[in-house]
Amino acid sequence: MKLTYAGKFSGDVNDLPKAPPHANAVQFREFDDPKKLAVFANGVCILVLLVLFAGIFLRAGLRGLSMLGCVLSLLTLFPHELLHAVCFRERVWLYTNWKQGMLFVVGPEEMSRARFVFMSLLPNLVFGAVPYVLFLIHPAWTVLGTMGAVCLSMGTGDYYNVFNALTQMPKGAKTYLDGFHSWWFLPETEEKG
Repeated sequence: MKLTYAGKFSGDVNDLPKAPPHANAVQFREFDDPKKLAVFANGVCILVLLVLFAGIFLRAGLRGLSMLGCVLSLLTLFPHELLHAVCFRERVWLYTNWKQGMLFVVGPEEMSRARFVFMSLLPNLVFGAVPYVLFLIHPAWTVLGTMGAVCLSMGTGDYYNVFNALTQMPKGAKTYLDGFHSWWFLPETEEKG
């Protein structure tokens, strides 16, 4: 994996890395506009956060919400993307656009559905699920509970990608990113074509 910081995302999807064309590739049914995706993901993020904060409140009361946990979750933004990046074997680019609440990596290599799902979920498991579950087991660990809740809610764009991969890719398909969009193809169909 070779990580390149590409700087601020301009909002123009044509500026993102392109993958070589694949015969018979099918574009995921997903948002066409990064701004619409950001609005959707931020809306779902708030809903997830409210549910997880309710879990903290039920387990530890108001004292369960930790300002330090919120700060720590913000410090995981870059490491979150780095965990995505290490799942790529080839070159990957990191983009930011703080005004739209966007931070993401793009790598045009092809990967199996399982690796794509793992790549999408890995940072959410490490920074979100593990700390939140530890808090549920040990309610005194409120910093971990709050950090986990915020990190899990920030992963809504990743969950959207996982949902699309699990519901749209047939068995044996591979996926790749091309610009702003994900595509899938069946390798045996490509070889016959």
